[in-house]
Amino acid sequence: MINISKKIVITCLCFCSFSLFAQSQLISNIHGYTIKDGQLVQFKALQFNGDTIEEVYTEHDILPYSTQANIVRIDGKGQTLLPGLIDAHGHVLSYGLSLMRAQLRTSQSENDAVNMVKAFRQQHSNMQWIQGRGWNQVLWPSNTFPTAASLDKAFPDTPVWLVRVDGHAGWANSAAMQIAGVDAKTISPEGGEILRHSDGRPTGVFVDNAMSLITNNIPSLSVDEQQTVLLTALNALAAMGLTSVHDAGVGSDTIKAYQTLENFNKLPIRVNAMIDAEDPNFAQLMTAGPIAAGSDKLQINSVKISADGALGSRGAALIEDYSDLKGHKGLLLYSNDALIDTIEIAMKSGFQVNTHAIGDLANHIVLNEYQRLIATTQSRHLRHRIEHAQVLQLSDIPRFAELNVIASMQATHATSDKNMAVDRIGNTRIQGAYAWRKLMTSGAIIAAGSDFPIESPNPFYGLHASVTRQDHQNQPFNGWYRKEKMNLTEALASFTSNAAYAAHQESMIGELRPGMKADFILIEDDIFTTPYEDMWKVTVNETWVNGKRVH
Repeated sequence: MINISKKIVITCLCFCSFSLFAQSQLISNIHGYTIKDGQLVQFKALQFNGDTIEEVYTEHDILPYSTQANIVRIDGKGQTLLPGLIDAHGHVLSYGLSLMRAQLRTSQSENDAVNMVKAFRQQHSNMQWIQGRGWNQVLWPSNTFPTAASLDKAFPDTPVWLVRVDGHAGWANSAAMQIAGVDAKTISPEGGEILRHSDGRPTGVFVDNAMSLITNNIPSLSVDEQQTVLLTALNALAAMGLTSVHDAGVGSDTIKAYQTLENFNKLPIRVNAMIDAEDPNFAQLMTAGPIAAGSDKLQINSVKISADGALGSRGAALIEDYSDLKGHKGLLLYSNDALIDTIEIAMKSGFQVNTHAIGDLANHIVLNEYQRLIATTQSRHLRHRIEHAQVLQLSDIPRFAELNVIASMQATHATSDKNMAVDRIGNTRIQGAYAWRKLMTSGAIIAAGSDFPIESPNPFYGLHASVTRQDHQNQPFNGWYRKEKMNLTEALASFTSNAAYAAHQESMIGELRPGMKADFILIEDDIFTTPYEDMWKVTVNETWVNGKRVH
């Protein structure tokens, strides 16, 4: 027994000695930038040991002697080194699936979209259902929703389901509707709408909660299949310079898939997963409380709720009518009682609550309920969030800082929506829409994301949109509602320190300083000297997570 104890002690000492004296790594010959207390800090070298940063060397600091032992030296070759970028709102499984489905983002018309699906089908002939994503009727000459008829000509027997770019509407053919049992007699569910012809027949387009009429009939992925899809997505995100992502709404099976990947140390980047409030096991998950993960790669301590739809499909809930559709105010996806119950259960269970709200009515309702329930549950410290916070009454803007609520926003939504936003809400309400500067001036913290696959997950697209309010053709001149722009330091903070703060991870990631995790990227161009209009073209050469290169 004594010998065994001695062996254990010796083994532990050896392990500790190895940990203490593991070789440090020093990256020099770089243009380094990080954020500290909201301010930009420049540095010339970064030293880390294992997964932890040891030193950040600024201009006047002396680097270790080249002969110093236990330091592996890496030549940065003049590249720019930034903290690992964090996407505070994406959909990992959907993004992975989008890489395996028909891509319709560039479709120029309804017929063009159908032709793109036909081309996709030729390459994927074994699929029982044909699925795709990305169409946007606002960009088509017709500016009208598509119909099943155009799909039926190409696919009379195979079910087709194509999700709109914002994820809040879907386009089905007749074969899909027949499998789902949808016809003129089918009633639109609460919080959803079946678009219809004048005679009552479904056109093939389903908005928000009505989408489930079709999707409930599509075979589900197994947990093993989800692991493959998640890994495909996460590796693609790493290649774009993302070292962490907040996955906005995951179900029980996806949680199991993430946990399995984590258990086998297969997660290439960090995941902060939000439990989907619509999951069938939601009540049990809330009773169990925040899920303790086995490593710092996976965190599950928040809940995702969707209060309304999207602006492009006119599902965002507005206080007054849509400017381009009188008598229509959008859709609330929950009854008031159900929304209150869901938020309250999550807060009482110790979860951060992250609620999707796009229209000014949805945002107002969520802020009202947050104000009341944060007080009764004493959960202000949980830093609850509103996802998108897209169209706000001016009087609601100061309430974010007052309630310690984070605005989780996506810069590329503004540059994508500029083609239709004013049509939808008019010149007065637009003053409170995509209002980054007004929110920041009021003291709110903005955590940036992309909402992929609705938008590209490329964070440099988001940085570009943040500082220019322009599309990739540099339009409009000087930026769309340019007074709402961020400066580059603010934009970088929104994708690093602010996003980390929004996940309660600000002591671990988001900045490069001693004691923090060694999450960083190396890029070809110095974003602080690159013309703003070219920032979206920046390429990522290397991505490091926990001191290991993952791309």
